[in-house]
This record gives sequence, C-alpha cells and structure tokens, in this order.
Amino acid sequence: MFGDISGMMSKLKEAQKKVEETKKRLDTVLVDENSTDNKVKVTLTANRQIKAISIDPSLLNDAEELEDYLILTLNKAIEKATKINETEMAVAAKDGMPNIPGMDMFK
Repeated sequence: MFGDISGMMSKLKEAQKKVEETKKRLDTVLVDENSTDNKVKVTLTANRQIKAISIDPSLLNDAEELEDYLILTLNKAIEKATKINETEMAVAAKDGMPNIPGMDMFK
C-alpha cells in the first residue's frame, strides 16, 4: 500500500519537473505577430512576455491609431502564444501524471 503512494509521489515530482522544464523552454519559443499592413510588429515568448515591438514611424503622429494597432496586434500575439503554451503544458502534465484510476482529466 505505502509503496504505491511513494511511487505516485515520485511520479508527481517528475510531472512537476517536466512542467517546470516546459515553462523554461517556452521562454525561448518566440511568437511573432504583425498588423495586417505590417506597420506594427510584436514578438513575445510562448510564456507571454513581450520581447520586442516595432512601430512604423507613420503611426507616431496619431496616438489613437497607434493604440488601436498595438491592442489588435498584441491581442493576436497573446492568443497565439497562449495556444502554444496551453498545448505544451498539457503535454508536459499528461506525460508526467501517474495513472490513477478514475483521475484521467486529459481525455
């Protein structure tokens, strides 16, 4: 009985380690997104940390237009990064999870 629990605990630690490794790796996965006319370009990690923003000088005269561009482009980039993040984290968690009958939450 106790052997099962100890085995399960070490598997949970292993799963946690895989999740941490995946988080670190996602810091190196870069997501690029451009506005439709390429006037704004953003780069962020799959962990949703902004790394770079490039703005066409023509947008610098109109703050409202620039804000709209930034909001649209950043939201698209965050959405893309979130999909990558969630997929990778689910795989890491599923790989490391011990097989507990009735506890399969990844079906």
